[in-house]
Amino acid sequence: MAAYVGRFAPSPTGPLHLGSLYTALASYLDARANNGRWLLRIEDIDPPREIPGAANTIIQQLASHGLHWDGTVLYQSQRLPAYTEAAQALAHRGLTYACQCSRSRLLPMHGIYDGHCRPLNKTRASARTRASARVSSGAIRVCVEACRPISWQDIFHHACHYDLAQLSGDFVIVRRDGLFAYQLAVSVDDAFQDITHVVRGDDLLDSTPRQIFLLRQLKLPVPVYGHIAVINNSAGQKLSKQNRTPAVTIATPGANLEWCLNKLGMPVPGDMTGAPVEDLLTWAVHHWMPEHVPTGSISVDDG
Repeated sequence: MAAYVGRFAPSPTGPLHLGSLYTALASYLDARANNGRWLLRIEDIDPPREIPGAANTIIQQLASHGLHWDGTVLYQSQRLPAYTEAAQALAHRGLTYACQCSRSRLLPMHGIYDGHCRPLNKTRASARTRASARVSSGAIRVCVEACRPISWQDIFHHACHYDLAQLSGDFVIVRRDGLFAYQLAVSVDDAFQDITHVVRGDDLLDSTPRQIFLLRQLKLPVPVYGHIAVINNSAGQKLSKQNRTPAVTIATPGANLEWCLNKLGMPVPGDMTGAPVEDLLTWAVHHWMPEHVPTGSISVDDG
């Protein structure tokens, strides 16, 4: 069995908040408790959404909380040729096609594509590059028409089953603006970094079957997945940058970690309260039990 390799892969669309620190901590603890490596990847392939300086801020926030990664940081912006190669491999198998559907046509589908452009221009030609996609103002979709339901055993949710035709239909791997889509880039990089375990928020639960599909089509190894419940604010909204959740402060790393541990079902005992960050993390690694991690709705007001 391959040695455990986990990862945390934030997008530099703003600094970490308590919700993202909580996810990073879960990923870190699962890796360290399994004597594994923990890698950091900055997913900077969406320039319109990125905030200047956010990547460095995230790195500083992680370090200040004692969440030190192994090796060097991988930046997705440096991996574009690998995504092009993967898109071409899918195209050579006749699995991709150009989609010219307008946003107004797509909107009523609520994210489940109806395959309109599939019979019009499905091709075995090489995948369009970023530049060609930008010129034609279209997108590249991968066909899931013949895909069987995707199943996996999740660390926290246990047996998971999804039918891609009903979940998303044929999904985008190169966006209409020529940028590579999240699903393709993440799949390629998880294989490139030899990731064996992915621990992340369950807001990405429905991304997993798409990534498993791509990995299988590219004949790449599929990691073990674990999805923890995301934390909601008082209004029931996920803690996120879009919902203006404040950035986590590096001035109180111990208190922040204790808050996150409590949400992960690991209340810190009295004799550890206020302990140095390194001691707190050592305690948490030794007491990490995935079966205690909540999978239902979690609110900032709980506990």
